[in-house]
Amino acid sequence: MHINRREFVSLAAAAGLSPLAHAEAPYPNKPITLVVPFTPGGSVDNSGRLMADRLSRLLGVPVIVDNKGGAGGSLGSAFVAKAKPDGYTLIVTSQSTHVVNPAVTPKLPYDAVNDFAPVTLIDRLSNVLLVNASLPVRSFADLVKYAQANPGKLNYASAGTGSVSHLSMELLKTQVKIDITHVPYRGAGVAITDVMSGQVQLAWNNLSTNLASIKNGKLRALAVAAPQRVAQLPDVPTFAELKLPDLNLTSWTGIAAPAKTPQPIIDRLYQAMRTVLQDPATHTVWADKGMMVPEELKPQAYRAEIIERIKFYSRIAKANHIVLE
Repeated sequence: MHINRREFVSLAAAAGLSPLAHAEAPYPNKPITLVVPFTPGGSVDNSGRLMADRLSRLLGVPVIVDNKGGAGGSLGSAFVAKAKPDGYTLIVTSQSTHVVNPAVTPKLPYDAVNDFAPVTLIDRLSNVLLVNASLPVRSFADLVKYAQANPGKLNYASAGTGSVSHLSMELLKTQVKIDITHVPYRGAGVAITDVMSGQVQLAWNNLSTNLASIKNGKLRALAVAAPQRVAQLPDVPTFAELKLPDLNLTSWTGIAAPAKTPQPIIDRLYQAMRTVLQDPATHTVWADKGMMVPEELKPQAYRAEIIERIKFYSRIAKANHIVLE
């Protein structure tokens, strides 16, 4: 028997049922996949897993971390850019995927601004200038003096050509007028390992994954990029204190959805993340990991920061002829 829509509504009302009774339940009502576009173990993966665990408890559905590493985060980012915009496939964003990649790679398989709907930040991460503990420098001023007296003799490790660490160190070289040689690696982990062993002498990296090595004396921290001195390293000045404000940028991780995800879903995720970040227990865990709880940053403000930082790093890349094909 064929029943048209008007007859269905009438029958449903007579039976005491809403005509929307069989509509999809409110978001979320099934597991959410949170794509980390890097292999497990790094700072982006760590941040994503911490937030996934808390969102799962708050939203009442599993939030499953899916590592899709490769091509500097491009493979996982492109995967999410093409995913259905229904709120069930999200990405852990980072400066690597959403700022530096578009600044140095003309032919990315995704558009970091237009292919995504930013939600908000998970954290901000202090960056730190590290040296091998045996290098005869105890301060940033010592390093500059030593490098100027020994041009071309110091090497710095980066996570790869066109990485945040590469661009930041090239900016440092320009601003303090030192001649040090770039040694690119395939990832931050191996780069830092070689700094600790003395194969190379310097590196720029995030504080959270290097704090233990600084504390046990394997690495020496000379300056941090942070709003103020970090509690774990009270004797280490910020780049702002050293009169190098352009280098005093924190890194961050965040969460975004595919573009065209309905605004109510973005709002639901935003409110859930803010609830997590306002929890005092989160503040304790984040601090223990060397992470900073971010300020309140609404989706549009997050998008604006991405755009501004792409412009900033694009200027550095252009000045130093850094382009990845």
